[in-house]
Amino acid sequence: MDHSPAGSAPTLPVADEPQEYRSEFKREMGFWGNLALGFTYLSPVVGVYTTIGAAIAISGAPAFWWLVIAGFGQLLVAMVFGEVVSQYPIAGGIYPWNRKLWGRKWGWMSGWVYAVAICATIASVAYGAGPFLGSLLEVEMSPLANVMLALGILVIATLINYGGTKLLSKVAFFGFVAEIVATVVIGAWLLIGARKHDLSVLFTDFRPADLQGDAPFAMAFIGAAIMGIYLYYGFEANGDVAEEVVDPGRVIPKAMRMTVYIGGIASMFIALGLILAIPDFRAVMDGTATDPIGELFLSVFGAQGFKIVLVVVLVSYLSCTISLQAAASRLLFSMGRDRQLPGSALLRRFSERRAVPPYSLAAAGLLPAAFVVISLLSADALLAIVSFAALGIYLAFASVVAAYLRARFKGWQPSGHFRMGLWGIVVGCVALAYQLFAMFTLVQPIPGAVWYEAWLVALVAIVVLVVGLVYMTSARPYLNEPASLADGRDYAEPISPTEEIVDMAVRIDGGTPHPYPHRDSPRDGLHAGAQASAPDSLTPDPS
Repeated sequence: MDHSPAGSAPTLPVADEPQEYRSEFKREMGFWGNLALGFTYLSPVVGVYTTIGAAIAISGAPAFWWLVIAGFGQLLVAMVFGEVVSQYPIAGGIYPWNRKLWGRKWGWMSGWVYAVAICATIASVAYGAGPFLGSLLEVEMSPLANVMLALGILVIATLINYGGTKLLSKVAFFGFVAEIVATVVIGAWLLIGARKHDLSVLFTDFRPADLQGDAPFAMAFIGAAIMGIYLYYGFEANGDVAEEVVDPGRVIPKAMRMTVYIGGIASMFIALGLILAIPDFRAVMDGTATDPIGELFLSVFGAQGFKIVLVVVLVSYLSCTISLQAAASRLLFSMGRDRQLPGSALLRRFSERRAVPPYSLAAAGLLPAAFVVISLLSADALLAIVSFAALGIYLAFASVVAAYLRARFKGWQPSGHFRMGLWGIVVGCVALAYQLFAMFTLVQPIPGAVWYEAWLVALVAIVVLVVGLVYMTSARPYLNEPASLADGRDYAEPISPTEEIVDMAVRIDGGTPHPYPHRDSPRDGLHAGAQASAPDSLTPDPS
């Protein structure tokens, strides 16, 4: 794979849109801050603790292997995203990428789906943290108490995000370090001091004999895919903040891959410790053990140790909420900047003092809060919203991979710092196949439920898509002229060390640095002259 721009032919942008613009964000996020943002969004602790009980109940210990399978599939997706963001490092990620790769309608629809899905995910994480916070504070839990605790978590996350990119980077990095340390300590403790089984259980079918005779293990194993499918996303957040990252074309693709590597290894380590320490898999599978992970922690660490574990889990949930909200706010700002959503006049506003989009951040807190409050009126309504979260994110991911492949087949050659060459088409095809498999798994009906409950995930997805299509075709927001975009390169490449010194001095003085001029290099492919000569076959239909 070629990561160097040397010797590359000029590459042309896919979309016929203005290219020059001055980003209002401050580039204060480096590699480690960007990696921490993606990692805390992925959050092995939140992902594993939330899904491992259900996965083991379906297929037993072999559910572990879905962490390997899903990790490989999503790594391929991250590589596709890395190639796209390397050329188009624009705030908002999926929406602007698709707009450039395919066109205005495709970009708008993917942005709409992703916006709903990520707000639903924020709501689910905040709501899921409620019982842990309640247990730590010794609050008697009820639906109202859970809602209030979830709203408190959303308020804290919003206030931290209002602190700006630098504070976001620091908090994300703290969450990253805390989760890594906790994963190593807890996983090692379970493997060394609480292990009840050897590795052979990872290859053993623990289902009752009658079930083994009625259905092949492969069916149960596929059902347990939720553990991997619900875990491996978060690396798209690395690209959502592209206009806040120093040298994004180099940093973000690497941070995306490292998010999957480190997140996957951490997830496998803690999952292996939990699985080998569970005393009775059959009790989990027949429902006798209703809270296997909580019971395991309490028995292994004792009452006081369990409280420490709760603190670690809460830090992970809070970090995850903060990172999710940061990604959502940049998406809403990006679409608001291009006047694509109702309320764009507010969503596009930017606070120069804090270097954040305040109204987009508020929306990324209020919308999930509304979803949480809805649970007081109807628990089924919250279930429906949360059920769509993972499917919606996979739909948005697949839309980027599909747009990438379409552009590649039409002759587009990526020219960013990270390039896969011809291997990109192979990687993209396998990544899309995995995405389709994941979505097929997520929409499978729940056995034994009434039809509308059994097909809840698919039904909510249809509602979201139909509402989006109706608004898009009636209001036609995609026809609004977008803000002129320069793909976030204005501070990425200073022309000399002197410029860097001046930049630092201006920042220390509290001012906004002057944007650096773009270099006239073949890899840029973003200048008006290059755009004017773009082949017609790569120009999307503006209608």
